[in-house]
Amino acid sequence: MRDNIAFLELKFGNIYGGYANFFAISDISLLVFDPSTNRIFVESLAINADVDVVWVNSKTNDLGHTIGRSRQVVNLRTRRKRTYDEEYSLNEHELDRAFRNIRPTRRYIKSFFFKNFRKYNIRNIVTFDGKRDIFLCEKSGVDFRGTKIFDLQKALNKEFNYLFSLNKLGVAINARFDDGYLQSNNQKYWIHPIAGRQLRPRTAAWDAARMFLIYQEFNDFHDDFTMKSALLVNKIQKLKEAEEKNKKEAEAAAPKPPVEEAPAPEAPPAAEKEEAPAPEAPSAAEKEEASEAVETKAED
Repeated sequence: MRDNIAFLELKFGNIYGGYANFFAISDISLLVFDPSTNRIFVESLAINADVDVVWVNSKTNDLGHTIGRSRQVVNLRTRRKRTYDEEYSLNEHELDRAFRNIRPTRRYIKSFFFKNFRKYNIRNIVTFDGKRDIFLCEKSGVDFRGTKIFDLQKALNKEFNYLFSLNKLGVAINARFDDGYLQSNNQKYWIHPIAGRQLRPRTAAWDAARMFLIYQEFNDFHDDFTMKSALLVNKIQKLKEAEEKNKKEAEAAAPKPPVEEAPAPEAPPAAEKEEAPAPEAPSAAEKEEASEAVETKAED
């Protein structure tokens, strides 16, 4: 009996304008690897429902480091995209309609897993930070009893004490799909053209393929994987330090705005001095008395 390994990846998002903690699955991919023959099979399911969901995509640099996030609104039936508006909200009637449209998809999800579990005799599933993926599948009725689930990100975090993202590790191992071959630093696998058409960037199938390559590099080429991952982390750290240094230098070189001096307080108006009354002119009688007194003093 074959001991196949399935790599599970989901794409999901919030119902646009609905509750923040309610997620709807939009795409599922299972990459199945047969170690006995090195054959790879890719099975995918796209949910077809008249519901708008919000996809959150990471913006990364050349090192796979996240430098931002973008949101897009996607209709699961038409796959048309439109601009996200954070102020948009559904009323109760519209929200009930969205729930009714998404509810029938649960049986398609359950049937997809049941069919592929039997077809490929899957007993081992690998996820990458897949706690929510498993929860959403179980909520749709998928039964994982008897299946061993291995979280690759959790194992890497335990060994390296660093929380790697799928994008960073994809850069570290140089994951790529060229000329019909899925390749990394130390691996090369032929992919059937029908399966290869599913391996497009930003799809669940491509994330499952990168997860498979990382898993193989981690287990079969551990020393090289450790070295390449450490080099990538050092490059990211140096880039952060350089950005912080440039930011500080730019702030120091920027002209500082002039400091406006506070106006001096106005002196209170001086109190007006009271003018002394002008002396009154002497009367004629007083003048005569004064002249007589002068004459008398002169005679003395």
